[in-house]
Amino acid sequence: MRFADEFRDPEKARVLVAEIERLAPPLAEKLGRPLQVMEVCGGHTHTIFRYGLKNMLPSDCLEFVHGPGCPVCVLPMGRVDDCVALARQPNVILTTFGDALRVPGSKGSLLQAKAEGADIRMVYSPLDALKLARENPEREVVFFALGFETTMPSTALTVLQARREGLRNFSLFCNHITIIPTMKAILDSPELTLDGFLGPGHVSMVIGIRPYRFIAERYRKPIAIAGFEPLDLLQSLWMVLRQLADGRCEVENQYKRIVPEAGNEQALAAVAEVFELREFFEWRGLGSIDRSGVRMRQSFARHDAERKFAVPNLQIADPQSCQCGEVLKGAIKPFECKVFGTRCTPERPLGALMVSTEGACAAHYQYGRIDLVKARNQAAQAIP
Repeated sequence: MRFADEFRDPEKARVLVAEIERLAPPLAEKLGRPLQVMEVCGGHTHTIFRYGLKNMLPSDCLEFVHGPGCPVCVLPMGRVDDCVALARQPNVILTTFGDALRVPGSKGSLLQAKAEGADIRMVYSPLDALKLARENPEREVVFFALGFETTMPSTALTVLQARREGLRNFSLFCNHITIIPTMKAILDSPELTLDGFLGPGHVSMVIGIRPYRFIAERYRKPIAIAGFEPLDLLQSLWMVLRQLADGRCEVENQYKRIVPEAGNEQALAAVAEVFELREFFEWRGLGSIDRSGVRMRQSFARHDAERKFAVPNLQIADPQSCQCGEVLKGAIKPFECKVFGTRCTPERPLGALMVSTEGACAAHYQYGRIDLVKARNQAAQAIP
């Protein structure tokens, strides 16, 4: 634990908090409103609430805005319904990560489909799905591939291995998404006023820091690529505030111990070989974002579930009572949603942000010290 403990040192945290408390008030006073810094990654949201960072910082002049960096949380209902339809195909074994099992579609989740008899199995890696394909040559094994650039390389390398082995019964239902078009869509949104970003650490480990330069150069917003321990987040926030105080807009890399400037060339090469950009991709709560998702290249059609099977390709609107979209865009806080903690809980999620531990609503529910009785009363009054 030594390498974790040194990033959770209370004394160093106090020093960083004092620096943030020194920098934030004059910046907020100059703007005439609290500073708004978006942590893009859901893992950062989890750290902020788990370790109480939000409560350590001056809330009157500094606000965290929770971004769309949880890939499970931004899956639209239609894609979940498509996946359930795939799982119910005869002779199919559908494999997926644990969080994806509980994401609600319009007609239930994968977990409910499993309870009704579909052969759905949780895996820890796409290689686990490939192993199932080897062991069940008479069955079609489909891997529900999702995630940002963080998980794309492992999926791509698995597909390349399947091709080398000639495994024709292995395919992907591809829902991988990309971070840069998403951040651009957020920056172009008239609903948001953001002053800086805490950049995603794991994605940047793959793509590097160069792709973020447009944020500083075109939109004049500072960004610091952040690690996932408490001191990582505090130092990254301090770096963003220091840029604002100095009148600078740059891409800084706090997570240098993991993130190289140019990214991981081998990982990027595998991704480029297997995937190509879609013209557009639908996001839960955010709508269609151009060139924000990937699909498999034609040369890998035999491993593409969307080509091998009849996928409905549904587009389903979120329930009107669920305000995941507003939370994803930072327009409201999770506890301001009218069903938060009442009809929508981690045990019975109505919206996707309650499913994953990286979801903003789940983090608020578990660690946010929310008065759930008060929340339930407010929700009851809001529901006609």
